[in-house]
Amino acid sequence: MKNILIIIAPLVFFLWLIGCMMDSAIADVTGAGSTTNDQVTSGSSSSNTAITGGYHSEATTNYQTGSSQSTTTNNTTNNSNNSYPGDTRTVPSASAPGISAMSQDLCTVGVGIGIQKPLIGGSIGITKRDMNCERMKLAKLLFDFNMKVSAVAILCQDARVFQSMVMAGTPCPFNGRIGSQALAEWNKYEQQRPDYEEYTKALRYMERVDNKIATDAEQEANPDEQIITDGNGNRINFNNK
Repeated sequence: MKNILIIIAPLVFFLWLIGCMMDSAIADVTGAGSTTNDQVTSGSSSSNTAITGGYHSEATTNYQTGSSQSTTTNNTTNNSNNSYPGDTRTVPSASAPGISAMSQDLCTVGVGIGIQKPLIGGSIGITKRDMNCERMKLAKLLFDFNMKVSAVAILCQDARVFQSMVMAGTPCPFNGRIGSQALAEWNKYEQQRPDYEEYTKALRYMERVDNKIATDAEQEANPDEQIITDGNGNRINFNNK
């Protein structure tokens, strides 16, 4: 029995001490959340009791007279859409047709064109004859038939071939005549030449050069004689009546 009392007595005293400390702690903390911190450093004993928890914090900012704090934020968003309000539908683009005559024995060239408008589009393709190609094919065919003069005659329809034949001294045939007889006929009926425009231009140039050479030679032979020429280099004679 004594042993039980000895064990219970310290336990009761410990519980009583804890209860006193809890009452003191509860009494130190107010309902507003204040904190009590007591320190005793005088006398033969000292104590330091700090109880935390239930904090309440307030902050006050006092500005001097004439000063203040103001923050204003303005957000403005302007959306402007200047897009076309009408019909924005588009039609497929027109494509020029591709025309090829490479796989056929034809002297043609393909030509295609296409046009596109906002509401309508169109395209067209045609073939165009290649006269130079036809001339060469015909000359080749006549030569194969042993018609050599005819083959040369059809090639001479090209101004380039005609000029090259004249420069080579083998003029193109003319009404069954060849050689110098054909050249005389070409000079007689010069407008029948395929190169008539180039031929007349060349004649005017050569005439000016020949007249200048003749005038210079005459001036050297008669240095005291005054010679007057026109724009083409031809000498002008003034006969006194």
